[in-house]
Amino acid sequence: MSAAGQPAAVAAFADLVELAGERVGGQVLGASDEFFAPAENLLRPGRGVFVPERYTERGKWMDGWESRRRRGPGHDWCVIRLGLPGVVRAVDIDTNHFLGNHPPFASLEACEAPAGLAAAVLLRPPGPAAGTEEAAPRWREVLPPVALRPGTQNLFALPVPCRATHVRLHIYPDGGVARLRVYGEVAPEPELLSGEHLVDLAALASGGRVRACSDMFFGAADNMLLPGRAAHMGEGWETRRRRGPGEDWAIVQLGAPGRIERVEIDTHHFKGNYPERCALEAAHLPGIRLVDLVAPGLAWRELLPECRLQGDACHVFVNELRELGPVTHVRLRIMPDGGVSRLRVFGRPVAPPHAAQP
Repeated sequence: MSAAGQPAAVAAFADLVELAGERVGGQVLGASDEFFAPAENLLRPGRGVFVPERYTERGKWMDGWESRRRRGPGHDWCVIRLGLPGVVRAVDIDTNHFLGNHPPFASLEACEAPAGLAAAVLLRPPGPAAGTEEAAPRWREVLPPVALRPGTQNLFALPVPCRATHVRLHIYPDGGVARLRVYGEVAPEPELLSGEHLVDLAALASGGRVRACSDMFFGAADNMLLPGRAAHMGEGWETRRRRGPGEDWAIVQLGAPGRIERVEIDTHHFKGNYPERCALEAAHLPGIRLVDLVAPGLAWRELLPECRLQGDACHVFVNELRELGPVTHVRLRIMPDGGVSRLRVFGRPVAPPHAAQP
């Protein structure tokens, strides 16, 4: 499923989550060279823009990462901490607007590093640590050198998926890349979903994901599960205007089964286009196939009875929620259509999270 205007990669990797983008907390830790444009641009939303008349003191301004022309041996690279640790399955190395200056080839490495490991250690070449220094993590090549085309999305499924907290992009020998998208399944640390504390089980960081929705013409349904409050209306889920009977809906698989105790439905930024009403249903459906999840007549149970919404407001529900016991999925219904910025489903996990297998 994909929203109108979304990049082709969204459709190509429809059931995967983007793990590296800045909106989910991805961060560039270092790069071999950033002479023309910083590597942090790789993680920005969108595909990048081109402004013909814009220049800097170093040359043409480019919305991407661009290194200087290499005149000796070697190649350029950058290291990225994933915002969402997970099983990496696919990558999009987008050379949008880089036409005479794109890298001919690229490759990707991945590693698992403990939380809090210093960036300097991650940037250090592999090998034994000196004295009391921490050893650099073992990098594993997950995408061997591949040819890149200029000015387009270069989509690759990884030959051998693996769990990772960091990736290292290599470009040969130099040049510019507009965006890097790393797709996979979120695999949070087990501690996040253990214990008796309340957890937002629907959040991407918890392994939650939208499995299906009726429509997302103006904004992707996955946006509802992003961290923080939306910066603008485009960072929410928004359906087209409904001209006949019916309603819109989105189904979220929780990161782990849990008992739901608090729900937040936020219409932040949606003022003339928020849904008039909403309801939330839930079910305990471990291991269900997608084709069965969207089948008519599925036994959804009412978690939040139908209620009215207001524009540009965060609605919090506690006492209104029905006690259903452990559930694995929720279905948000909005009547008749409109936009929702965020959906938070707080509960207490009762079983290990859904395993993402490499």
